[in-house]
Amino acid sequence: MPHTSRPTGRALVGGVVVALVTAACSTAEPSAPATGAGTTASATSSATTETGSTSASAAPTTPARPPAAQPAGPVTLMGGLDIAWSVAVLPDSSALVSERNTGLIHHVPKPGSGGRPTVAGKLPITRTEGEGGLLGLAVPEDFDADPVFYAYYSTESDNRIAAVPWRDGTIGEPVVIFSGIPRGRNHNGGRIAFGPDGYLYVGTGEAGDTSLSQNLDSLGGKILRITPDGDPAPGNPFGGSPIWSYGHRNVQGLAWDSRKRLWASEFGQNTFDELNLVEPGKNYGWPEVEGRADNPDYVDPVAEWPTSEMSPSGIAVGPDGAVYMAALRGQSVWRVPVNADGSAGTPTRHLQGTYGRIRDIHFVGRRVWITTSNNDGADRLISLPLSAVGAG
Repeated sequence: MPHTSRPTGRALVGGVVVALVTAACSTAEPSAPATGAGTTASATSSATTETGSTSASAAPTTPARPPAAQPAGPVTLMGGLDIAWSVAVLPDSSALVSERNTGLIHHVPKPGSGGRPTVAGKLPITRTEGEGGLLGLAVPEDFDADPVFYAYYSTESDNRIAAVPWRDGTIGEPVVIFSGIPRGRNHNGGRIAFGPDGYLYVGTGEAGDTSLSQNLDSLGGKILRITPDGDPAPGNPFGGSPIWSYGHRNVQGLAWDSRKRLWASEFGQNTFDELNLVEPGKNYGWPEVEGRADNPDYVDPVAEWPTSEMSPSGIAVGPDGAVYMAALRGQSVWRVPVNADGSAGTPTRHLQGTYGRIRDIHFVGRRVWITTSNNDGADRLISLPLSAVGAG
């Protein structure tokens, strides 16, 4: 597993030269409805139109009402994207967005700042048919002191992670810190996130070879835990291995709750998609089992769905402590209340069919951001009120 030390944010700022361009951007989306209350798994959520307008007073002596701190309804922060795979929010509340099919990284200014999205650079991906390309992005907590972010992407031979310097709205030369993750037409994993412990967690897929998930000598079908320099993190359960958990098929989302518990979303095959509570060294069963098996050798998912209702991607923990899951085939956001003992309450479904396939989800301030993944060259980053997904 070759790796090199990560760059600092003060070096190599001109390694990837890409002209800055203005992306398609809309400030309002009057035709896009969003749900308020959700439905249970057996029913369809209703849609109500949200508007960001306010009525002006008719009396000329009445002072004008100050603008609302947040828009009332949906706002498209960026449009015209070719599979917006991952969103990473920077400390200044601007964001980076990865475009899977092109390798472009977009910079979206802080909402309300008056700025417009730009292209910050392009990573050296290999894009073929299937699920590879530029995938997950992650921002460490010390980004302000050392402005470097991390990206997971596909090459001709593998999937790998690079540390990418950031300065003045552009990216520098990426430095590969971790390589050799199996690559396939499908099941490339790709979600990365920094945990509360400061280490980088990596969701991988088995690249279509089911034998890799149970093989502790392979990086495929695992959740990995590494340092920012690409070394196995101290305290990993298998000695000097980067592996944190195994028996996964295709991990697509990673998030921590207030108890510092790690939750992961996972694609099933034909029967069940999963939400898992991840513990170090545990075996999550693929390909021996799919969904709940009540087999003591494997960890059962906390919640499961028919694949027609889910196909999960990014997940986030909301301000109410629930886990929120973006659904691709299910074209929804699912809210899953979780309990202190690690069990789950009844999931509810939101935004069903409103925006098509939903790829990623983040809570930013008092809003929720989602990305669409309809593979039509017109995907979007959308900001919504918390009520749209049942979080407020």
